[in-house]
Amino acid sequence: MAVLLSIATPVNDILTGLQRLRHGRKIDETRLVDPPIFIVGHWRSGTTLLHELMMLDPRHSYPNTFQCFAPNHFLVSEWFFRTFFNWILPNKRPMDNVSAGWDRPQEDEFALMNLGLPSPYRRIAFPRQKAPDVEYLDFADVDEPSLRRWLQVMESFLKSVTVAHPGRLILKSPTHTGRIGVLADHFQGAKFVHITRDPRDLFPSTMRLWKSLDEVQGLQRPLESTDREYVLHCLERMYASFHLARATLPAGSLIDIRYEDLVKDPTGTMQHIYRELDLGTFEPLEQPLKNWIEKSHKGYKPNTHRLPEEDEKLIRQRWQDYFTRFGY
Repeated sequence: MAVLLSIATPVNDILTGLQRLRHGRKIDETRLVDPPIFIVGHWRSGTTLLHELMMLDPRHSYPNTFQCFAPNHFLVSEWFFRTFFNWILPNKRPMDNVSAGWDRPQEDEFALMNLGLPSPYRRIAFPRQKAPDVEYLDFADVDEPSLRRWLQVMESFLKSVTVAHPGRLILKSPTHTGRIGVLADHFQGAKFVHITRDPRDLFPSTMRLWKSLDEVQGLQRPLESTDREYVLHCLERMYASFHLARATLPAGSLIDIRYEDLVKDPTGTMQHIYRELDLGTFEPLEQPLKNWIEKSHKGYKPNTHRLPEEDEKLIRQRWQDYFTRFGY
């Protein structure tokens, strides 16, 4: 990994300069088509599935995997990598059964990190060290200049995505869950879809997520087991901020849904989202969603997890508020 990154760095620098030269002015002058729609919720709560469904609406746009992994230069390089380097990515993500590919929707948090912003995801590179940037889960201890720079870099990236594919942006990052107040203030008119899942599935699945990412993308050998306290603390910190901020959001800008309902009735759940958030007519999504259900959803089985009794007791104690608020 260290060798590959060292080789890639000067290439990234050159391509970044080329994109700025060719598209810098256009990016700066671009305006977002509409305020973004943010999909938020804890890791492994179904945010990826929801992102996949909302992107089926042809009116929407989204940052894809290549754009998030090469946010500085995708406008000049994406065609090349998508043509000649599809073999780099696995067919499936390492933590679940979801398809992978350069054109699949991706978390914009990866783009922000790759653009040099502080991000909790930096822990993936050095899993044996103390987790960095946890204050960026809620911005509580982030000073004003740093926050202002974070928002400016994020908006510039979203403009670049809009240049590549105009449309209302659908953004998905679990890290945004504790940031909804700041995001709603900066992106006036933004909408939020918050998805929840049974914590007895969230906890073991998130432990598996970090373990798989540490093993595949880390620059050092990970610890034998994922830091349980880190997983517990992240949910507590994110949701403390989430619940404070949601009370300040304008009416009709946030909706709660459950992963279990989305899997059981994708069409009904999506209709509910469109109706409650006033996202316009459901018709453009209706046929693509029907095709997806017939082709991809039939026979779909989420990963199953066995939660030891002591772990269930622990999360019921630490995450009791989540259990109670969302009816698990």
